[in-house]
Amino acid sequence: MGLEEEIREIEEEIASTPYNKSTEAHIGRLKSKLAEKKEKLENQSSAGGGTGYSVEKHGDATVALVGFPSVGKSSLLNAMTNAESETGSYEFTTLDVNPGMLKHRGANIQMLDVPGLIEGAATGRGDGQQVLAVVRNADLIVFVLSVFEIDQYDRLQEELYDINIRVDKTPPRVTIRPKIKDGIKITSSTDQDLDEGTIKDVLRDQGYVNADLNLQENVTIDRLIDGLMENREYIPSITCVNKVDLIEPSYKETVDEQLRERDLDPEEVTFISAEAEKGLEALKDRIWENLGLIRVYMNKPGRGIDWEEPLVIEQGTTVGEAIEKLGGEMEERFRFARVSGPSATHDEQQVGTDHVLEDEDVLKLILRR
Repeated sequence: MGLEEEIREIEEEIASTPYNKSTEAHIGRLKSKLAEKKEKLENQSSAGGGTGYSVEKHGDATVALVGFPSVGKSSLLNAMTNAESETGSYEFTTLDVNPGMLKHRGANIQMLDVPGLIEGAATGRGDGQQVLAVVRNADLIVFVLSVFEIDQYDRLQEELYDINIRVDKTPPRVTIRPKIKDGIKITSSTDQDLDEGTIKDVLRDQGYVNADLNLQENVTIDRLIDGLMENREYIPSITCVNKVDLIEPSYKETVDEQLRERDLDPEEVTFISAEAEKGLEALKDRIWENLGLIRVYMNKPGRGIDWEEPLVIEQGTTVGEAIEKLGGEMEERFRFARVSGPSATHDEQQVGTDHVLEDEDVLKLILRR
């Protein structure tokens, strides 16, 4: 029996087993085995080579447009960037991962039009695993839905979960430290719904016979397994609904209700028409905000402030980290910096490398000769 068949059998057993206190340990072991076999399958796919999809990361951040065939991702990419993606009215029209560069607020944001996903992509249908591997490298996922098929969101979420992408989740606060002897010891800063026996069974299935486990949250079985695995990616997302120019205004209420059923606040969803180029500026702004980028304008000796090409960095970046991104000999020659703007208490405030920068600061580096 191949790995894919074993995976299907375990998934079927989990689906057919009612969840209660008496079956909790059994389901926990099944899910642990399922995670192990999926990881083996993923490693086999990586080692096997194949065609795959390889897109080199460029710019200040990378965004993946994720959606099913013919929802308008290619048209959206073309409208927002310098890309020219092949489009048509038939399914699977995007033949490869197509990159484009969105220039917004001084940032260069790489956008990837990922080939339309299909059900079963996580288990390899239609080169699905290679396609989803591209998504794993993104800094932000943009779900692109057709206004007529909001239910596609559920299937997209399932496919990404199956390929170990955890959308809009934080990593579990789980720490495991292997040791040589004395078995498994569990410490927790909060009450746990899972009993100790179930937790230990999951750890043993993952190869831990002697280990110290520390839990900083009340974990479910899934969260516990995620905390033990090293192949999970935690990526934020936003959602846009395309083709809104094709509906009557009265249908908007129906769309809003379908979004709420999926815990999507209509106020936080961007409604667009890629073909008519409506709502695109709002989408660009939302992408910027969710990437967590800021602009820092460099005050260059003898040339003044460069307002045209800011240094684009992540929120929370310090002066020292900004110097590291700038490269060259600045780190070795650095004496101090002067900062004006939101992070400064006054103009030209003198700061060191640990000063945290904010959006639209002006930074002047004072260097040794």
